[in-house]
Amino acid sequence: MKIAVDAFGGDNAPLAIIKGAVQAANTMPDDEVILVGDKQKIEDILANETVLHGNISIRHASEVIATGDVPVEAIRTKKDSSLMVTIGMLKNKEADATVSAGNTGAYLAGAFRTLGRIKGVKRPALATLLPTVGDNPGIILDIGANADCRPEQLVQFAQMGAVYAAHVLHIENPQVALLNIGAEEAKGNALTKETYQLLKEKSLNFIGNIEPRDVLSGQANVIVCDGFTGNVVIKLIEGTAGTLFSMLKKVFYRNICSKLAAGILKPGLKTIKAKMDYSEYGGVPFLGLDGVLFKAHGSSDAITIQNAVYAAKEYIAAGINDQIKELMATANADENER
Repeated sequence: MKIAVDAFGGDNAPLAIIKGAVQAANTMPDDEVILVGDKQKIEDILANETVLHGNISIRHASEVIATGDVPVEAIRTKKDSSLMVTIGMLKNKEADATVSAGNTGAYLAGAFRTLGRIKGVKRPALATLLPTVGDNPGIILDIGANADCRPEQLVQFAQMGAVYAAHVLHIENPQVALLNIGAEEAKGNALTKETYQLLKEKSLNFIGNIEPRDVLSGQANVIVCDGFTGNVVIKLIEGTAGTLFSMLKKVFYRNICSKLAAGILKPGLKTIKAKMDYSEYGGVPFLGLDGVLFKAHGSSDAITIQNAVYAAKEYIAAGINDQIKELMATANADENER
């Protein structure tokens, strides 16, 4: 496989991005990792890295789309940016997948304009994994690609999320739930009420509404919502986790007794922290775009990028886009028969 990495996307680029890409490449001898960006700067960093298999290559790009750039304007004026060159490589079949920690809006807009959607998909969705109290993580979508959605779009999110859960998380017949303010069928706004009725009619393992307090409970394998709500949920979880561990640290270092208690609990707390750490999951996919694109957190470190490359490789191997294409073709055929 060939995985193109936007070496200049993200708060810690290019050093952390390149380090993470090298770490991934060193454990993937049969695959190629392509670093996209300023060739001289990349070579200067690689000079201090150990590349075990010689499977790192460079594609020069002279520009960078910054986090604060306006997405549509950036993709129009910075066509030789590391992000746009990376997407172009996907279109030209020079790469099988792309990874970027850069501007999310520009990544989506550039991919949408360059690659388009899978036939039948109304809107692409950004999906992410959720830590749960169970053994398996969950998946929630959309988390930011679409601030406003229609019911039929949420239904497709559910279908694509179920494909991902089944073939990447290896969950048989994944349970799908609709994020809502109450568990009852009649609860919610016009969007959730209409979406609920549509989901009931689909061949999904739909278990009904799920409340925000149960998002991490493991009750559902796939949770569906609009991008505005999903983005709020993810950032709230991330912020709560960080605050909670900061509070625990203060408590445990208060006196000698609490320090001893901390020593006893440390292994368990490390396990919990790892489950809550986005770097463990690496990147998250744009589902529905006609290409494999993984978005890593803007503040990604080397470990996050390494895991994002792994996630992209697993996604390709699982053939998720082919599964979604088959799903959409079947759905379109059913609608035409009606």
